Amino acid sequence: MKIILGSRSIFRRAILSKAGYDFEVMSADVDEKSIRSDNFQLLPLLIAKAKAETLLNKIHSPSILITADQVAVCDGALREKPVNKNQAREYLESYGQHPVETITAVVVTNTQTKQQAAEIDVAIVHFKPIKRAVINQLISQGNIFHAAGGFIIEDPLLKPFIDHVDGTVESVSGLPMQLTNQLINQVRE
Repeated sequence: MKIILGSRSIFRRAILSKAGYDFEVMSADVDEKSIRSDNFQLLPLLIAKAKAETLLNKIHSPSILITADQVAVCDGALREKPVNKNQAREYLESYGQHPVETITAVVVTNTQTKQQAAEIDVAIVHFKPIKRAVINQLISQGNIFHAAGGFIIEDPLLKPFIDHVDGTVESVSGLPMQLTNQLINQVRE
C-alpha cells in the first residue's frame, strides 16, 4: 500500500526516508493558527487530525496517510514557530534556564478502511546557556523560523549547547519513528 506523508517538513521527510520508506508528499495547507487549545498535549493532535481530514478528500487510491504536528512548551508557555527575530531570540535565550518539552502528534490513516490511529510523543531537551553570537547566527540563517520552539536540534551550531535529551532526537525533529511504525502497523491490520 502506498505511503503518503502529509507534511511540508523537510525534517519529517528526512526521518521517514532514513527509516527506509518509499513515500509521496502532500501538503494539507491547514490554517494551524485557527486551531487552538489550552491543552498543549491536545493541540498538536487536533492540528494533525485536521491535516489528515483535509488530505483524505484529495487521496483517491488505497494509501497509508501520515500526518503530524508539533508544539514546544517551555516554562509552561507554548512555543510555536517564532514569528520574528525578537521572539526567536527570546526563545533561544530562555532555553539555558528552562528545558523545552516537544509534544509531537502523529496520525496515521488507512484511506481504504478509514481506520485511524493517533498518539502523541513527548521529548524534553535540556540546554546549556546558548551564546549570544550563536543565537545571532541561528537567527541570520533563518531555518529556526520553520521549527516549533525556534530551534533545530540537528543544527551543528546548536549541538554544543544541548546538555541531554529525554526521549528521541527523531521526536524532537517532528516524527518519532518508533511510534509512527506502531501506528502504521495498527491501521494496516
